[in-house]
Amino acid sequence: MLHKNYINGEWVEGVSTSQNINPSDISDVVGTYAQADARQAQDAIAAAKAALPGWSGTTPQQRADILEAIGTELLARRDEIGTLLAREEGKPKSNGVAETMRAAQIFKFFAQETLRIEGTHVASVRPNVDVTITREPVGVVGLICPWNFPIAIPAWKMAPALAFGNTVVFKPADLVPGSAWALVEIASRAGLPKGVLNLVMGRGSIVGQAMLESKDVNAISFTGSVETGAKVAMACAARGAKFQLEMGGKNPLVVLADANLDAAVAGAVDGAFFQTGQRCTASSRLIVDAKIHDAFVEKTVAAMQALKVDHALKDGTQIGPVVDDKQLAQDEKYIDIARTEGATLAWGGERLNRDTKGHYLSPALFTNTTNDMRINREEVFGPVASVIKVSGYDEALAVANDTSFGLSSGIYTSSLKHASDFRKKSQVGMVMVNLPTAGVDYHVPFGGRKGSSYGAREQGRYAAEFYTAVKTAYVSA
Repeated sequence: MLHKNYINGEWVEGVSTSQNINPSDISDVVGTYAQADARQAQDAIAAAKAALPGWSGTTPQQRADILEAIGTELLARRDEIGTLLAREEGKPKSNGVAETMRAAQIFKFFAQETLRIEGTHVASVRPNVDVTITREPVGVVGLICPWNFPIAIPAWKMAPALAFGNTVVFKPADLVPGSAWALVEIASRAGLPKGVLNLVMGRGSIVGQAMLESKDVNAISFTGSVETGAKVAMACAARGAKFQLEMGGKNPLVVLADANLDAAVAGAVDGAFFQTGQRCTASSRLIVDAKIHDAFVEKTVAAMQALKVDHALKDGTQIGPVVDDKQLAQDEKYIDIARTEGATLAWGGERLNRDTKGHYLSPALFTNTTNDMRINREEVFGPVASVIKVSGYDEALAVANDTSFGLSSGIYTSSLKHASDFRKKSQVGMVMVNLPTAGVDYHVPFGGRKGSSYGAREQGRYAAEFYTAVKTAYVSA
């Protein structure tokens, strides 16, 4: 079966096709997917523009019913879609099912948010004048999504865009089109008028670039690399389009001497290595008090050795393969860089053989690292973490903040004083106390500072800041 693009309410063949390969078993072709060109991207943009007046004029209840229907079908098919997600991305099936459920919850949340689009009435400083402040759709929104959360991230962009009356052109990651196609196929049957939601699968340099350059795309929401994010920002700024960027992290997890050591080790292993470390919120810098450093490393290595790295669909698998050969090569490159810089490989970092040929890598932990090493400055985006030894809380805080990123951070401590101070002074968008740095709720804002993020926050009620435009109206009595 050829999985086609969805443009103006029709399933359309592309100019070429691409095979979706299972990283757990590279002989397994998940599916064949259409590849769009710039002309088809422009057709999708034109369709979204034409559909905007009608869709933005629908009632909140109409939009709520459609989003609720999408969420309901996602929930009902969570096992099927979660399995598809695991096959194409490589995360364990349990994670794929959980991610599908998260996407469903997001759609159901924003179904209700359509009924909470509020305005404000204020008194003017002038007599006999009324002032109202309302929110309107921003217009045609382009969504450019990454491969590591192939249904949750599209959901947390698409659901608010549609809830607030915008029309959408959606480009999923070329590496994982399956989950995106399944989501759009569900949405196509939920009652959306033609042109409101368009799916254009293809290369970022072609499809994404067409979206960036189009004067008819009013806003771009992008999640991906720092380098591509900079290009998105420049293109949007040049033509005055609104843009929102989520670009990664080099997240610190501080472990103080008074921490519950077992809990800290569990949190570090979860945050650094689960989902193969392919999370922008992963704990890649483990900043540990010297007093417990050796014990922490010993327990962490023991926990790593007990992890089951295997096929994403096998029962008991805790960590699946790296997503593809290019990402695996990048992981290995940074492992070599760390060794060259003088870091000690405490455990892992080796390719693994399993029953099927896939991109398997044992999680890697480095010790004897300093914060100025490349392994601690640049995002690896794989199951690679390093330990930085510090003399106490003050040095830990300074090291944690000494980075060009600022997405997520965490601290394990039994000290209310240090926990409160860290929560206040950590230069990030999200702080975790006695929790892994990865793992967030769907109804609260997501985003960071510094080089990690730009623009309004994603998720929750804060999503309205990006997907709506504020209008102030004056009326003379």
